Amino acid sequence: MDIVQTALQSPFTWGLLLGLLIAGFIWKSGFSARRGLTRELKRVESEFKTLQNHLNTQLKITASGNESVQAELESLRKQNETLRVNQATLQQKPGRAELRLLQVQEIAIRTMREQAPGFASAWEKAIRQGEQELDAAESGLSKLMRRVIPGLGGAAASQPALITTEEPSDQSK
Repeated sequence: MDIVQTALQSPFTWGLLLGLLIAGFIWKSGFSARRGLTRELKRVESEFKTLQNHLNTQLKITASGNESVQAELESLRKQNETLRVNQATLQQKPGRAELRLLQVQEIAIRTMREQAPGFASAWEKAIRQGEQELDAAESGLSKLMRRVIPGLGGAAASQPALITTEEPSDQSK
């Protein structure tokens, strides 16, 4: 016991004990900080995984949406091409050219009666004007108006009412 009492009276012992006490506090705070950082690291890693899963889900949804839009666009392109081919085929049906010529001539005759009866140059001018009116009537809004509501529209109002798109029957034979 004497040795312990003598050692406690020595300044070296007091310095050593004070240093060990400070080292113990530093070790405990480092241990606590390390444990807190480990917990924070686990939380950040789990949050990172959650965000990464969310991002992957969003990318999959966006990719599938893009694929469906691309498929729909391709489908519409094919449908547009089919409709264009069908329209060209219907324009080439027998009798269409004759029907068109008949309509042009009917418009030209009406114009001639109004402007100048009996003059050949006026007749040719009227035929060209009739062709232009018919071309305008076959495209765009006037064509729609003529088909939906016969009798409306500039070219549609001047067309004869008896002209149909059906083939004439051979009753004269």
